[in-house]
Amino acid sequence: MYEVRLADDAKRHLAAFPARDQRVVLDAIDEQLQHQPTVVTRNRKPLRENPLAEWELRVQRYRVLYNVAEESVTVIVIAIAVKAGNRFNIEGEEYSL
Repeated sequence: MYEVRLADDAKRHLAAFPARDQRVVLDAIDEQLQHQPTVVTRNRKPLRENPLAEWELRVQRYRVLYNVAEESVTVIVIAIAVKAGNRFNIEGEEYSL
């Protein structure tokens, strides 16, 4: 079982969402990332080379961007974004990954 950690930035991103959405995102993180976070599924996929994160978890309109440290069996959630078209919106800034 992987330990899941939220970076300070991810905690701040999450706090900006409504309480119900926060719960939905946290539940998905617990369910999807504790076991086999590097297995591709309908809601999990590796991202192309980018400066933010290696993996993406889809949770409704939100995207959880994360990295996996296999040697320490840890998942580090880097950012939580809102997906709009082919762009991610993180704290008002748009990124294309």
